[in-house]
Amino acid sequence: MTHDFRRSGRHRPAGGIQEAPDPGAASAPQRLRMAYVLPLRPDGDRDGTGLTGYLRELSRWVDVIVVDGSPPELFARHAAAWRGLVRHVPPDPALRGRNPTALGVLTGVALARHEHVVIADDDVRYDLAGLRAVHGLLDRVDLVRPQDHVDPLPWPAWRDTGRTLLHRALGGDRPGTLAVRRSTFLAMGGYDPDVLAENLELVRTVRAYGGATATPAWLYVRRLPPTAARRPAYDDLARPGWLLAALAVLPAAAAALAARRPGLLLRAGVATLAVAELGRRRAGGARVFPAHTTLAAPIWLLERGVGAWLAVGRRLRGGRPGPDAGQAAHTTRALRRRLAERRPDDLVLWVETGAAPAPAPVDRLPR
Repeated sequence: MTHDFRRSGRHRPAGGIQEAPDPGAASAPQRLRMAYVLPLRPDGDRDGTGLTGYLRELSRWVDVIVVDGSPPELFARHAAAWRGLVRHVPPDPALRGRNPTALGVLTGVALARHEHVVIADDDVRYDLAGLRAVHGLLDRVDLVRPQDHVDPLPWPAWRDTGRTLLHRALGGDRPGTLAVRRSTFLAMGGYDPDVLAENLELVRTVRAYGGATATPAWLYVRRLPPTAARRPAYDDLARPGWLLAALAVLPAAAAALAARRPGLLLRAGVATLAVAELGRRRAGGARVFPAHTTLAAPIWLLERGVGAWLAVGRRLRGGRPGPDAGQAAHTTRALRRRLAERRPDDLVLWVETGAAPAPAPVDRLPR
């Protein structure tokens, strides 16, 4: 497990807040003092039966808050199906932002009744062991980034697993689920709901605030296959290193072909496979990533190279990734500056907690 300890010296509770569980959720002997926030986008495609079954099981272990941005008719159907299982609420109308997932997270964390909060997309499927592991890690850090894996593996998911393996080998993947301490989330004012990459923005905001993060490569959480095509490489616009690497793929391949040196391409492909295999085997990953997924890495890399050029070209023409988001994510430096300059009465908080928080002293933020 990789820890990023950026301790600030402020008091950390040893465990979850001792409060009564949500009366709308079923009780169970192994119930954890945790909240589980599931934001539903207004344009999301759901399998109602599958999600309802998962929520029924999940509600036996933790308090579940579903922040549902669905249209009224679908919201009403969800309310009828999930009555007695979860807290089912719409996004807070007082919040403003172009990313509906982020608005759901802001609403749900503010409503949570426990200190430890899991945030997960509707295609994430935790088991009890995974929730317990996250619960334990949040006793020591402010944010946890588990490793998700897709099962089953249709073609789009198989290809995207190549990305997962390369990211695992090079430091850590971008999961569809995070876990955070509610006190830290509220004290830093939540995060910007206008960005495209909301999970990346949350991780960077916690770090900018001086929080500690953990990326346990061994903590595997299952995820269902995507039902729609993923966006091009717009999120890499917020990560210059990855963006430059992706932009270099096509020119490098073209140069090798122009020089009539196909052997260079072969060696590059072998090196990509080797890195992906390292990622697959890291922290027992071979248990959840089949051996054949290593072959997806070169295919994903070529696709990412195309996507990076498309994303940059569209951005240069003044285009945006979509109507629901602005920039991909802020840099940690920009977030640190915003937090350091915050005044007690500054209305930059994305979560209204009922009282202005104490200002963030500059000397507690990492330099």
